[in-house]
Amino acid sequence: MQNSRLSPQEAAAELLRRRRARTQFRHFIPYVLSYYRADRVHILLADLLERVLRGECRRLMIFAPPQHGKSLLVSTLLPAAWLSRFPNDPVILTSYGSALVEYHSRNSRAIVESPEYQTLFPWLVTDQRSRARDHWNMAWPQRGKVLAVGVGGPITGHGAKLAVIDDPFENWEQAQSENERRRVWDWYRGTFRPRVLEGGTIVLIMTRWHEDDLAGRLLQGNSDSWEVLRLPALAETQQERDACNLHIGLLSGQSDPLGREPGEAVAPRRFTAETLAEIKRDVGSQVWMAEYQGTPRALEGNRFKRDWFRIVESLPTGCRFVRYWDKAGTAGGGDFSAGVLLAEQMGTAGLGSRRWYVVHVLRGQWSSGQRNAIMRQTAALDKTRYGDAVQTVAEQEPGSGGKESAEITQQQLAGYVVAIDRVTGSKDVRMEPFAAQCEAGNVALYQGDWNGDWLDEICAIPTGKYRDQADASAGAFNKLCLSSTKLYSVGTTPY
Repeated sequence: MQNSRLSPQEAAAELLRRRRARTQFRHFIPYVLSYYRADRVHILLADLLERVLRGECRRLMIFAPPQHGKSLLVSTLLPAAWLSRFPNDPVILTSYGSALVEYHSRNSRAIVESPEYQTLFPWLVTDQRSRARDHWNMAWPQRGKVLAVGVGGPITGHGAKLAVIDDPFENWEQAQSENERRRVWDWYRGTFRPRVLEGGTIVLIMTRWHEDDLAGRLLQGNSDSWEVLRLPALAETQQERDACNLHIGLLSGQSDPLGREPGEAVAPRRFTAETLAEIKRDVGSQVWMAEYQGTPRALEGNRFKRDWFRIVESLPTGCRFVRYWDKAGTAGGGDFSAGVLLAEQMGTAGLGSRRWYVVHVLRGQWSSGQRNAIMRQTAALDKTRYGDAVQTVAEQEPGSGGKESAEITQQQLAGYVVAIDRVTGSKDVRMEPFAAQCEAGNVALYQGDWNGDWLDEICAIPTGKYRDQADASAGAFNKLCLSSTKLYSVGTTPY
């Protein structure tokens, strides 16, 4: 009700505030929370969530550092605003634990019951007979409600037009567990996703913990379905931003969403750049890149180290080559196929004087038909560059299916120097000869845009999610060392 003590100008200003608060999320926030003080990033988030409220964005991921206010906006304020516009559409809130998500739910209910909210929407009240913090309803005739459960909790029998996941993992240790990551993934596919009604909206906000976390799996081969906002704690250079985006499956060429200069903080009222620099020193690069920059990378393993590998700009003459293919056959998901071209420079004093160069890597999630076409195309390009100095080798998996796939590969590569590698034993055992030469400093990388991904993968063994590039590299090395075929190039024209 309008305050009679307001002057006409003040009354007009108040009516404008209410009109804006009813229709724009960025103005709704300070009206119902008078103490709220926003950084630019919070206005950016509010405008993005306004698009959610308008139905313009139905699949949204937000990666932001911890303690930067994302949960207040998404898990507390967004449900209250949602019910003001869609009082008959149910909401499901989830998080890693029931206590946390019930806290957000209770605060959201408090906003709906607040005098400020009632001033804006006097016709919307909660049902006093059903207002538990984990499950509360709007009063008749509205049918909207909020259900709050922890990941893995019971939501069967409930549907949602707005479904929010707020940090599905509790901590770093939990996210590093493959069993925990699988548990969250199975819960999402089997329990959470089926509860989203037709035309419903999913909002996932999280601190990234692991490259194979829930967001990583959802983006794998399916990034076009999601709108993703990655908010690094400290702004990156464009080169750094492109590399980070490509690493997690996003497009390159995107500018910083806040237009920051490199090194600027994302929310300086909360954490200054100087404070973030101290945090970076304290937590280490692995945690910093994952939690604060939103670009998780596999933990470095205990077998390969980055400082073993030189990057060279040219190759010596007189090399022989093997292009080794570690094959997979699922388009857009699953494992990767990788084709690694390895060059060997022969010395005159035995094995100790030989050197190896990882020359080129092709990698993708292709169907078997796409993969076979790419293998033949690559064989043609290798022959153009190196003549008959290149042998193409494909791994044959055990069983009749592996044999049939190998036979098809031989047919596809007719006309080129090709061999099938019938592998035995464990991959770790087959990797060891290559690892020994890497540790001795006898393996270098030819400079290329694939270098970073190759190093990330091989240095993560045995804890990383993928190892197709590493296995293909080891396969090429073993084939070169054990092969009696003497194929040498006269000169080299590297990729």
